[in-house]
Amino acid sequence: MAESIDEITIDWTDEEGVQKVREIKKEVLSRGAWATVMFAYQEAGRGESEFGPVKFRVGRYQKRNGRFMPQSKFNISSVKQANQVVEFLTGWIQEFDDEE
Repeated sequence: MAESIDEITIDWTDEEGVQKVREIKKEVLSRGAWATVMFAYQEAGRGESEFGPVKFRVGRYQKRNGRFMPQSKFNISSVKQANQVVEFLTGWIQEFDDEE
């Protein structure tokens, strides 16, 4: 587990030393005892050595006993789905921004 937000990663290598999850980009959305981090990443499937398409994850981490522990995550499975999320959020933000 990571001691600082900057150490948080979703890179993952299996017990045979084969990288299965490759972090491409990371943005910290919020810092503090509860941190929110967004990732772009790729996965290699079982028995596969090639990485698949880009996916996205938003993760929440809580700092306990000096270490950040994952608490929840939301995965966006494709660029198409990410574009849909952006489209809906953009519309909602414009709608609610007009109300203020």
